[in-house]
Amino acid sequence: MNPLTCFTLSVTDHVAHLVLNRPEAMNTMHPTFWRELDAVLAQLHQAGEARALVISSTGKHFSAGMALETFSGAITMDDQSPEGRAAIFDLLTDMQATFTRIDNLRIPVIAAIQGGCIGGAVDMVTAACVRYATADAFFCIQEINIGMVADVGTLQRLPKLIPLGVVKELAYTGRRLPAQKALGYGLVNEVFDTAEAMVAAALQCAQEIASKPPVAIWGTKQAVNYARDHSVEDSLRQMGWLQGAIWSNQHVREAVTAMKQKRAGDFPALTPLRTFSQHD
Repeated sequence: MNPLTCFTLSVTDHVAHLVLNRPEAMNTMHPTFWRELDAVLAQLHQAGEARALVISSTGKHFSAGMALETFSGAITMDDQSPEGRAAIFDLLTDMQATFTRIDNLRIPVIAAIQGGCIGGAVDMVTAACVRYATADAFFCIQEINIGMVADVGTLQRLPKLIPLGVVKELAYTGRRLPAQKALGYGLVNEVFDTAEAMVAAALQCAQEIASKPPVAIWGTKQAVNYARDHSVEDSLRQMGWLQGAIWSNQHVREAVTAMKQKRAGDFPALTPLRTFSQHD
């Protein structure tokens, strides 16, 4: 993977930490941001080394969302022909797929959000498993304020996280949702006084997750995400198949023994993945 320009990535004790690192540009999203994020997520998904991922940011704002100059330069949205409008669909499908990688990642993802989480940044963090925020954080579905519909995941994922009436109010008005209200609605798990305390808590949570059997964490994320999108009956059936596929007496014995002995458990990592085309 090429050196990152929009992020820094570290992996320590099986915890990956991805940091948006362009505070001078309010960590806005442009094609390079998208390419790098997609590549990092693919690498983490395939490697199996990291057992949890924290996404945090730098500067006053988590991210101001899509870089508006992108639409007047790098990306052309052609609305003058049916062929051009069809291409908009395909472009958005490609962009949506990057944030869906967060949702589908083999490991849990914790977003640590300070200041503004605006537009495309809301699309991104709603794909995470857990969200922490600073007291000065706010969320804004900015797209309606610039004459468009939010189109990369916010309107699809946010109704699974907070009441539908709140989603509609935010989406129709473009108002800011402050951290304390977001906490009350359940969008964020906890609010912290400082960004440092928030990131420390996010990393601590990730370390706790990383201490569990990775395949059991994988199965838990599979089950929770499936239940979110299916009926209880279908989800219970899926749970039976899932548990039958990954059950390990050895893992259960090790987890119980480690707990009794007050030590860290010793569990195998997820198997590294290779695409079919990467095999000989």
